[in-house]
Amino acid sequence: MTTSAPVISFNNVRKSYGSLEVLRGITGSLYKGDVVSIIGTSGCGKSTLLRCCNRLETINGGELKVMDIDLSKTNVSSQKLRQLRTKVGMVFQQFNLFPHLSVLQNLMLAPSQVLKESKQECLDRALHYLDKVGLSSKADAYPEQLSGGQKQRVAIARSLCMKPEIMLFDEPTSALDPELVGEVLMVMKQLAEEGMTMVVVTHEMNFARDVANRVIFLNQGVVEEQGDAHEVLTNPQCDRLKAFLHRMNN
Repeated sequence: MTTSAPVISFNNVRKSYGSLEVLRGITGSLYKGDVVSIIGTSGCGKSTLLRCCNRLETINGGELKVMDIDLSKTNVSSQKLRQLRTKVGMVFQQFNLFPHLSVLQNLMLAPSQVLKESKQECLDRALHYLDKVGLSSKADAYPEQLSGGQKQRVAIARSLCMKPEIMLFDEPTSALDPELVGEVLMVMKQLAEEGMTMVVVTHEMNFARDVANRVIFLNQGVVEEQGDAHEVLTNPQCDRLKAFLHRMNN
């Protein structure tokens, strides 16, 4: 982590759906090399906040800058958005793999079409990241032939093939059977150890405590508590976070 300018900065960010205010003044910054876990109960605004970071959702108020691109403006150009989405990878709860394409083809598609890289470059990188997530043997398989954990690891590899500078994870293990969660978290832990900047919406408290360097606890659209991950999760200050952690640990 450096003292340089933040790669993501929120200043009083607000987001509403009609009369429902989901984010109610979020302020904070993320720096290169940070691994930040966003925790909180369902419906507290975690996924909405994450989706605002690559303009899958537009904010209604405040200021949000990601990689020097001001997402507060309503007229962000399509060129700027393409630039943003090549630098900011996202892994969803559902794997969003193309079922008619092989694993290798899923990984090669975006670098070929968006980055305009040669077939050989795309192939070499796809094979590299498949090996990184432990799935070299599945290059020619199709998504329906994979377990949930394997699909999610392929989805992570696919994002990495775009050479992102930031990775966003939206509850990446919530759709998995419990015995498959560990294999996905292991890949994410390795990325964190290698210095990837990551924002992870998660219910995996052990991951948040042991891998993240910072934690943000959202409650009803506001930041109720944030700080050093180990400190916040082992010595919570606010009653709502204490109650949340008690429920998660029982």
